[in-house]
Amino acid sequence: MANPIPVTVLTGFLGAGKTTLLRYMLQAQHGLKLAVIENEFSDADIDSQLLGNEPVQVLTLANGCVCCSIHTDLTKGLFLLLERLDAGDIAFDRLVIECTGLADPAPVAQTFFIEEELRDRYVLDGIVTLVDAVNAGEHLRQTIAQAQVGFADRLLVSKTDLVSPQSFEALSERLGRINNRAPIRVVDHGEVDLSELLDIRGFNLNADLGAGVQARPQVIGQGSDRIRSLVLRTDRPLDLDRLSAFMNRLLENHGRQLLRYKGVLNIAGEPRRLVFQGVLKLYGFDWDTPWEPDEPRESVVVFIADDLPEQAIREGFAAL
Repeated sequence: MANPIPVTVLTGFLGAGKTTLLRYMLQAQHGLKLAVIENEFSDADIDSQLLGNEPVQVLTLANGCVCCSIHTDLTKGLFLLLERLDAGDIAFDRLVIECTGLADPAPVAQTFFIEEELRDRYVLDGIVTLVDAVNAGEHLRQTIAQAQVGFADRLLVSKTDLVSPQSFEALSERLGRINNRAPIRVVDHGEVDLSELLDIRGFNLNADLGAGVQARPQVIGQGSDRIRSLVLRTDRPLDLDRLSAFMNRLLENHGRQLLRYKGVLNIAGEPRRLVFQGVLKLYGFDWDTPWEPDEPRESVVVFIADDLPEQAIREGFAAL
């Protein structure tokens, strides 16, 4: 069987520039065979004159990319795309899905974990969120906009030329408090290095926690955003049974609040790292590479969550 098709989920609040970015991705001479899905609720169709009202309407562009409008359930649309791909009607090796401006990206992400047949054919590579630098203050008053930032593996900030450097710095700090693991990049009128968007491997089970966790100091107790990053660290070995019980309780009590989470853990008596990550109540774990002999064995867990009881979680983690 061919390698699974990498999927990038593109989200962001209304007017942040998703459609401009999609046009760039579809028209650029990058040599990639991209398929881009948008749906009928999008704030601005890529080309509403060319894409009609069929359940899945597909247009192959001159550079080999595929523009696709889905007017049905996403799962059905993904299967229909595969049928056309297998029949040789269309060709693509990467897929980008645009979420609507007011959409929660969680159901889109979960689609690629729940459906077994889709898991075999697609692999979720990363979630990319666009943030409008001019209107971010207004947008981020809404929890859904904060959640879009919280789910992200990459944050792209648009319209930075229309704000002062001080405003951009303040916005970057705020985004870092919401999501401490997603690197922040500037997108210039829809143009960005596609290597920033593709092959992110944001959902791979590995020891890479993301540049943000290491690069930015964690600020606790600042700001009024509901969505926040919570980073737990310890250099003491963890008991695996206690860890399992801790995570089970956390998922049972707060699973819907845990947008994204990932950990690299030092387990007592085990020479290898234990890595895990999840979205809401769906998570996976595996043993990674051994710790190096002279390497500090620090366990780090990053939660990006909605209104978690931080103190209780810190106390529970300390008890491991």
